[in-house]
Amino acid sequence: MIGDLHCHTTLSDGSLGIEEVILQAKRMNLDYLAITDHDTLSSSNRAQILGERYGMNIIPSVELSAWDKKRGGKVHILCYAPQKPDRLEGLCLKSCSIRTECAKDMINKIMERYPIPQDAVRVYTKGSKSIFKQHIMRALVNYGYATELYGEVNDELFGYPNGSCLVTREYPDVNFVLDLIHSSKGVAVMAHPFMRGYGNGNLDLLDELIEKGKLDGIEVFHYSANAEQQKALMDRCREHDLIATGGSDFHGLYNAVPTYIGSRFTDDENMHRLLDMIAANKHKAKKHGGELTDIG
Repeated sequence: MIGDLHCHTTLSDGSLGIEEVILQAKRMNLDYLAITDHDTLSSSNRAQILGERYGMNIIPSVELSAWDKKRGGKVHILCYAPQKPDRLEGLCLKSCSIRTECAKDMINKIMERYPIPQDAVRVYTKGSKSIFKQHIMRALVNYGYATELYGEVNDELFGYPNGSCLVTREYPDVNFVLDLIHSSKGVAVMAHPFMRGYGNGNLDLLDELIEKGKLDGIEVFHYSANAEQQKALMDRCREHDLIATGGSDFHGLYNAVPTYIGSRFTDDENMHRLLDMIAANKHKAKKHGGELTDIG
């Protein structure tokens, strides 16, 4: 039993729709799939229906944007199967608003350099809950100012932390986000601790959050971590009894590096651990009259 626990659709910064992603997961012989669009759980109901239709077990999920205030850096937290998802609604709306405001400022900077139409970017955001840098780069490619989504132009404009058109703002504090996940009876996993562009403090933050007992797992198997780095993360999981997850972080056309659904996955042992934790959270939510979510 394996699962790809990290992928994106057109609801955020992916290029494939929910149905296409689920069908591809089925082709790759996955048992479980988590659609983790940024700061939105909008895929959950439709994904469950399509999962039943195509025989794919869907875990309702979201990748939440957060901020490490101590080190001044971005961090992403994967939330799996929140039993009280309404408790995350305000957080998701706030983060989507922050991202969209940043994007508007970036588009204004871009238009000072490149004479593209006002609506050139929005053509690519249909269905998305926010505007992403990838959407802006696609518009620039379409108008001939770049030949690829990632490369010299992208690095100069949006490279972290000094891109000439990059605009960033603080997202909600990571400790608040984790507390809210657990309040919603969800499972909290730190995403890609070695991801470039998320500041240099994610490992320090990771150890700090582990020490506080705020994490349920770590995303070990991700393209941003090499074998040595994966081993270091696995050692933390074993030492602190955390779930070791894996996922492709699939974005389709918007992938920064080649990665496909099922290219990284969560193994049988850790899938069972995750499902057991989801079942325990479901029991707690039911005991306290919470909203329930069916898995598989």
